[in-house]
Amino acid sequence: MTRIDRASGVCEVPAVNAIDPFIAQQLAADLPPDVFVGVVRTFEADLARLAQLMVDAVKAGDMESYRRCAHGLAGAAGAIGARRLEALARRAMSAAGEPSATEVVLLGQEAKAALAELFTLSSGAANPGSAS
Repeated sequence: MTRIDRASGVCEVPAVNAIDPFIAQQLAADLPPDVFVGVVRTFEADLARLAQLMVDAVKAGDMESYRRCAHGLAGAAGAIGARRLEALARRAMSAAGEPSATEVVLLGQEAKAALAELFTLSSGAANPGSAS
């Protein structure tokens, strides 16, 4: 759970792997709780939309649309500090042919991990604990 010591202004974030810890700390500490929750919800909506568009593009053989969606995903992931997801999306942007099933699965797994960590942070930001 994220703890914010209001007296010292120190924000302690839980261990994060899918998102950059520095960016996670900045987001949790600098944004008002309702804004931070809004950022998480926006990312979730964008992620779901882009993921579905990417799957649809692959099914249709429309690699240009797939790359455009990957570009959007890379930007959204970068904005919230999901560095591995951003890197996977950037690779998808530059792919010459159709993505492998493994690449698609990795994108999905990394997206879920980033969302899980952001939700943990957002619930802590909405209900900050007191300092010990």
